[in-house]
Amino acid sequence: MEKIKVGIVGYGNLGRGAQAAINQNEDMELVGVFTRRPADSVDVGDDKVEVVHVDDAADYVGKIDVMLLCGGSATDLPVQGPKFAKLFNTVDSFDTHAKIPEYYEEINKAAKDNGNTSAISIGWDPGLFSMNRMLAGAVLPEGKDYTFWGRGVSQGHSDAIRRIDGVKNGVQYTIPIEEAIDRVRSGEGPELTTREKHLRECYVVAQEGADKDEIAKEIKEMPNYFDEYDTTVNFITEEELKADHSAMPHGGFVIRSGKTGNDGENNQIIEFGLKLDSNPEFTSSVLIAYARAVYRLNNEGQTGATTVFDIPLAYLSPKSGAQLRKELL
Repeated sequence: MEKIKVGIVGYGNLGRGAQAAINQNEDMELVGVFTRRPADSVDVGDDKVEVVHVDDAADYVGKIDVMLLCGGSATDLPVQGPKFAKLFNTVDSFDTHAKIPEYYEEINKAAKDNGNTSAISIGWDPGLFSMNRMLAGAVLPEGKDYTFWGRGVSQGHSDAIRRIDGVKNGVQYTIPIEEAIDRVRSGEGPELTTREKHLRECYVVAQEGADKDEIAKEIKEMPNYFDEYDTTVNFITEEELKADHSAMPHGGFVIRSGKTGNDGENNQIIEFGLKLDSNPEFTSSVLIAYARAVYRLNNEGQTGATTVFDIPLAYLSPKSGAQLRKELL
C-alpha cells in the first residue's frame, strides 16, 4: 500500500495527538515533525520520524503529501497558514469563528496560486459541529439551532485566568446547564440567554499573599469571558490542580429543534453530541481524516481552500466507494 506522507508543524498537545492518530491509520506515515524549538531538544519517540526546525520546511517540498498545522489560532496559524499553503497541501484547526471568512480568502489565494489544497477550520467546533448545524438546518428549515459546549476545559478561558495578577495557575470548565438542554430536547424551542445555557467553574492556584477576593471579583467581572455567566471560583493548591485537573476533557451538543407539517404541528429534534476524554487527541483525529481527503482532492486537481462544507464525506474514509455502499449505506 502506498502511504500518504504526512508532516506535523508544532509538537504540543495537538501535534502529539496527531502523531498518535497517524499511527492508527494504516494508509499514512509520519515523515517529520517541524518545530520552532532546537530540533535536538524534541523527542518524538520514533527514530523513523525526522525532527526538523520549521525554517527548513521548504526542503521537504515533494517529500510530504499533507502538512498538519498544529499551532494556535491566535498568533500561529495567521502566519503559518498562508506560508505553508504556498508550499504544501495543508490541514489546520483555525477556530477564531469571526475571522474565518478572511482567513479562508488568504489561504485560498496562497494555495491556489501554488497548486495546493488546504482544508481550514477542521476539528469539532468549527468542524463536525459546523457540518451538523448546516445539515440540520437544511433538513429542518423551520427551527432553531442550539450549541452547548462541555463539560470541558476551555483553554482560552483558562489562559485568561492565568493572566490575572496574583494567579499562579488555573483551569476553567465550561458546563452546559441541564435544564436548558432538557427544554430544547422537549421541542419547546426556547429563547435562551448566554447565562441560561452555560456555567463557568474555575479552579485557581493563587500566589502567596495574593488577595483571593480580588482575584475572584476580577474573574467574575471579566468582559467577554465571564461577566455574562454564573461563575464559581474555587481556590486550590498546585498539587490539587495537577492531581485533579491536568486532563483535557471536552465535548458538547448541537441540537436543531424544528417543526414539520402543514401547520407545524409536529416537533422534530436532530442532535449530535461528543463526550471526549482528550480534546486535542480527538481534534487531531479529525485532522487526520481530512488529510486523507485533501490528498485525494489535490490528486484530482482541486486546489485552493476548502472546508467541511465542501468535502465529500467518502473522501474521509480509507474505504472504497464500493465498500462504503456495501457496509455502511
